Amino acid sequence: MGNSPFRQSVGFQVIDKALTEKGFAPFDFQVQTWQQIHEGKSGLVNAPTGCGKTYAVFLGALIQFINRYPKGFRQQQHNGLQLLWITPLRALAKDVGRAMEEMLACLDMPWRVGIRNGDTSASERLQQKKHVPEILIITPESLHLLIAQKEHARLFDALQVVAVDEWHELLGSKRGIQVELAISHLIALLHQRHRAPLIWGISATIGNLEEAAKVLLYATQQPPSIVKAHTSKQIAVHAIIPNEIDTYPWAGHLGLKMAEQVLPIIAQSNTTLLFTNTRGMSERWYQTLLQIAPHLAGTIALHHGSMEPSLRTWVEDALHTNLLKVVVCTASLDLGVDFRPVDTVIQVGSPKGIARFLQRAGRSGHAPGETSNIYFLPTHSLELMEVAALKQAIQQSFIESKEPLLLCFDVLIQYLSTLAVGDGFEAAVAFAEIKNTHAFADMSNAEFEELLLHLTEGGKVLQSYDEFKKVTLVNGKYQITNRRTAMRHRMHIGTIVSDAMMKVKMLGGGFIGVIEEWFISRLEIGDVFTLAGRNVALVMIKDMTVIVRKSASKKSIVPSWMGGRMSLTANLGQLLRQTFQQAAQSIIYAPLANMPEELVALQPLLQLQAQLSHIPQQHELLIEHLEDKDGYHLLVYPFEGRQVHEAMSALLAHRIAANHRISFSISMNDYGFELLSDQPIPVTNENVAALFSDKQLMLDIQQSINSVEMASRKFRDIAVIGGLIFQGMPGEQKKARHLQSSAGLLFRVFHEYDPNHVLIRQAYQEVMSQQMEEVRLRQALQRIAESNIIIKYPTRLTPLSFPIIADGLNRNNLSSEQLEDRVRKMQQQLMR
Repeated sequence: MGNSPFRQSVGFQVIDKALTEKGFAPFDFQVQTWQQIHEGKSGLVNAPTGCGKTYAVFLGALIQFINRYPKGFRQQQHNGLQLLWITPLRALAKDVGRAMEEMLACLDMPWRVGIRNGDTSASERLQQKKHVPEILIITPESLHLLIAQKEHARLFDALQVVAVDEWHELLGSKRGIQVELAISHLIALLHQRHRAPLIWGISATIGNLEEAAKVLLYATQQPPSIVKAHTSKQIAVHAIIPNEIDTYPWAGHLGLKMAEQVLPIIAQSNTTLLFTNTRGMSERWYQTLLQIAPHLAGTIALHHGSMEPSLRTWVEDALHTNLLKVVVCTASLDLGVDFRPVDTVIQVGSPKGIARFLQRAGRSGHAPGETSNIYFLPTHSLELMEVAALKQAIQQSFIESKEPLLLCFDVLIQYLSTLAVGDGFEAAVAFAEIKNTHAFADMSNAEFEELLLHLTEGGKVLQSYDEFKKVTLVNGKYQITNRRTAMRHRMHIGTIVSDAMMKVKMLGGGFIGVIEEWFISRLEIGDVFTLAGRNVALVMIKDMTVIVRKSASKKSIVPSWMGGRMSLTANLGQLLRQTFQQAAQSIIYAPLANMPEELVALQPLLQLQAQLSHIPQQHELLIEHLEDKDGYHLLVYPFEGRQVHEAMSALLAHRIAANHRISFSISMNDYGFELLSDQPIPVTNENVAALFSDKQLMLDIQQSINSVEMASRKFRDIAVIGGLIFQGMPGEQKKARHLQSSAGLLFRVFHEYDPNHVLIRQAYQEVMSQQMEEVRLRQALQRIAESNIIIKYPTRLTPLSFPIIADGLNRNNLSSEQLEDRVRKMQQQLMR
């Protein structure tokens, strides 16, 4: 490619010269991408975080334009939309836009960069409509809002390249389906003008890269070009070893007690991001660091999704300008935001997945050639096993796959309504467009006809109610002609359904964030809680707004947001089983040469586990029978993650109870689960294989759980996305319980009178595939069938069983004592 016509082109020469003047040389993968764009090909760029993926596509689009106007590219103005940049996070938009504007200034090109998301003001949107910028950075939801505009096709008349940033993050979600539908629509629009836009995805490493490319580029009907960066990103993983290892670890108790050990790391770093897995824990860490290191005041900040956008923006700007020493954050800063001053990341507690850990590591050293430094702070001793497993994962590049979603009819109903609000659609044209996506390639004519009937007549069940007859057939086009219906639809475009949120406002001041309604409903006037790093007291609730005042109280309630518990991924679970095998061999035979420091630190715990019971190796399943004053405990350790264990424990309880009159309470963590009963639990070598069989799995799962109740709950989100339930205008949102009762009523009506309705089928399918993880459960049972099942009868609690039983105390309320006091007492009794 050294003397190729592409390298001789004006566009390449201009960009190469500009980079050289800045002291940069393009990577091979960037040049390869530029050439693919130059040749009119679509594809996917895959590179580690911080290696210049953005410039691979962005500069490719510039080169394409410069080559079209080699003499006048610096004078060409008002060129229309050339590059549409789809991004999953608002925080990314500002960062990417800043980098693009810097490069355009270097090239002296008069292109404008626009940003379009929920934070974009009405005046700015109007300006963008009048004078369309050459580059528009947009979220999937805002792109669908554009499609909902009348005569939206003209906005895309000049479009050359569509870039989908962080595709690995969107794939496998309903937002990813929104992107698929939008791309197919844009291709169809430009096909009418006898040309096609180029589609380029930008992705960090995922396990199914080829499939990811195929899904994104399905509508192009061309084989994707996959460009891989062969630049290795150095990641240094450091374990923060507790000063004292608990042989009886209790999940979550250790983290904050190790806060002092974090201070030297912060001190020696330029800027540190401290990641926690939940918003509630980020609030706790922020308060704790301020208490033990008051000198950090003014240089420490908090960042999570429930804070007011203006506060988050301030934190992001302060990170860019090197004003902050440490930011305590959640997944809100996970993705590819380029904060150059950040040179250290601290992960508090298990990241639950390899890809997530790598993503967070990549926030530090976010530049080519720099090392990403990440420290892992365990929240209980056993999490040190995960550090060793994560190091192994990085060496093996053993990254999780993202499975694309199929036939999500709630998203499709919303999309058809979006088309109907805009210019309307013809059934045959829309059907062809939708079938040209990976998500709906297998949709049948009958299913599409059912959706049209649902939109126009309310389907078989709701045809007596005018409010469900949203779409009208006018001169061969399906349209939403009612202005109020159209306005309602535009306001609720999106697939992220959360519990009802209430804005929190200081008395006589501004907004500081949002809080879930269920949390506020439990508070009394005067109660103090923490939000956005402040202790505030509840004053009143007015018009769905929580009014608070500043509080000097040292004690406060830290909110917990729903859905805070992630589950261990299959890949990390597999490596964790391998790590336990390594640990077992170090105990059985002797410590291994070059044994990971994490396993060395855990030797007392591992020796106790081996002495009392057994350390499960990779191809073993350990089961423990224990008896104490609380009853008979059955502990099982598949290491498959909380969600799979929830389904597996219900399945096992059902199968045992089918032959014995016995009842259980169940608890679980990511490593295993517990069945607790008031009588001996009949699991023996004779029946254990049958209990863990995958035969009749679907039937047994449906009987072991209340699948109707679970589907009803799942239907609420589907109904909101599909427009069956209206969440209310801003400031008058329906209460969560009202939404749930409305969804429950609709579910029961459909269930009784139209049980095969596409949305009912989808609700059950989502319960099985997402909530119960049926595919992964089946694979786990098949693995267990090929494993050696070891049943042990320890005389007291073991290190592996202790955290599961302690977690069960919390959720089953077995004692009125303070939970921490009870667990401490248990630990002291076991250590005697």
